[in-house]
Amino acid sequence: MHQIDITDASKELAAWIEVAISGEEVVITRENQPIIKLVPVLETKPRPQFGSAKGLIWMADDFDEPLEDFREYME
Repeated sequence: MHQIDITDASKELAAWIEVAISGEEVVITRENQPIIKLVPVLETKPRPQFGSAKGLIWMADDFDEPLEDFREYME
């Protein structure tokens, strides 16, 4: 983890951003107190669209009929 004062960070911000992009944690401080943490933005997965599977899923007509394997338990 890198800690750097805000005055030094403002002079070399592009370099510190590259350090953060490479996966290292960079904390910017003011008066020895952490105020900002530089972290890369992770790619987000697109949210599924409602109805995007329409036509891909089907249900058999006898879906809710009792199974033959359980017929003896039902008698």
